[in-house]
Amino acid sequence: MGDSYTLGPETGQLLVETRRTGLGAKAGHDLTIEADRWRGEAVVDLDDPGASRVSVEVEAGSLRVVSGTGGVKPLTDSDRRDIARNIQEKVLHTGRFPAIAFRSRQVTGTRESFRVEGELTMAGQTRPLTLDCRFDGERVRGSATVKQSLWGVKPYSAFFGALKLDDDVEVRFDVELVSAAS
Repeated sequence: MGDSYTLGPETGQLLVETRRTGLGAKAGHDLTIEADRWRGEAVVDLDDPGASRVSVEVEAGSLRVVSGTGGVKPLTDSDRRDIARNIQEKVLHTGRFPAIAFRSRQVTGTRESFRVEGELTMAGQTRPLTLDCRFDGERVRGSATVKQSLWGVKPYSAFFGALKLDDDVEVRFDVELVSAAS
């Protein structure tokens, strides 16, 4: 049957990490972006991992830059606001596509190392995505690489393409399992 858990910012973090590329990469920053507003549910059955499932929905407009490394100059608050606006208006088009959602289809593996295969819907496109996960006490940690162009998302670029973000972004999460019954 499994135990049901509520997921969200109060139970953990959902992060997106970007890397820069191109001739002007020295000018930009590798970014860590956090989703501030998201919710989900996980049903975990340790005796029968295949009976486990997870669904998560993120408000696409809630992505904010928490850190930036590299670059010629440190990341300023103004840079953070500009990046958030670019993500909303030029990358994810949050006015038309306000949510990003993941729904599992299959869970396989063990407590120490398991995979969650499912579908990610982003920018109006739905494609398969696999999460690599592990339990760490009462926490679940995991990650997936998202190739933005597969969802029709054009990675951000500036200076006529001399500075751009890599097509692959890393999505990481670290959540505590909090019973939905609490």
